[in-house]
Amino acid sequence: MEIPVGHTIDCGLFNDTTTIRMQLRGEWTAQTAEGLKREARTALIFGPQSRLMPVTVSGSFTSIGISLRPGAGFAVMKFNTADIIDRIRTCDEYGLPGSAALSGLEACASAEECLQLLEDMIRMILKETGAVEPDPVSVYFEAVSMANPTLPVAEIARQGGIELRRLERIVRRDFGMSPKKVLRRARALDMASQLRGVADEAEADELELRYYDQSYLIREFTELFGMAPSQFVATPQPILTLALESRQARRLEAIERVAPGARRPWQ
Repeated sequence: MEIPVGHTIDCGLFNDTTTIRMQLRGEWTAQTAEGLKREARTALIFGPQSRLMPVTVSGSFTSIGISLRPGAGFAVMKFNTADIIDRIRTCDEYGLPGSAALSGLEACASAEECLQLLEDMIRMILKETGAVEPDPVSVYFEAVSMANPTLPVAEIARQGGIELRRLERIVRRDFGMSPKKVLRRARALDMASQLRGVADEAEADELELRYYDQSYLIREFTELFGMAPSQFVATPQPILTLALESRQARRLEAIERVAPGARRPWQ
């Protein structure tokens, strides 16, 4: 993103996945659970957010993000997502080749070369660690959270043939929060996508009906985003909107409303 010299964007991040971010240029701040972080050129692991994480960016910036499916962090690196929720760590802390990735990306001549470099590095990491696939319980719960986050947790466990306490334990490890909070966040993120114009308009009524009434929607949204829906619509959110668009595209593919790589409804 190209930004005029001396200009700063005040925005936020709200991701439901652990995300590896390669910051190639620009100066960032993020208000994490451990306080204010200031970063420039670096390779970072952002834990999922339980609510909006305020961020600022000064100067033009380039950021490459890789979202990890729930459970991938434990399957590959044996980390508990609950330990990094609303937090930021360096890739090097987890034995990932962050510095090498930054150097390699800066030598790439095109976006395609960047993607190929990262894909090759990820394949190497998976091979060296002998990684297994994420826990099927997490895969199942992610699918439900995308398709119908209004279902009670006990009903999700019953439909999946999973003992309730086992579901709660695995979800907390791989999503970083309790199942109930994961579903609550999913509803809010879908509504935020609708408000920012990066959702399937045909779902608008269905998304609103997930909330009992307008006051309930306002209360839930304000608690997670720090502002009422009307203020959210009126406030420019360029970085957050990009993250919401990416998630919504992933969701529509997961529930088979859009084919992988197909044109999205809002485009």
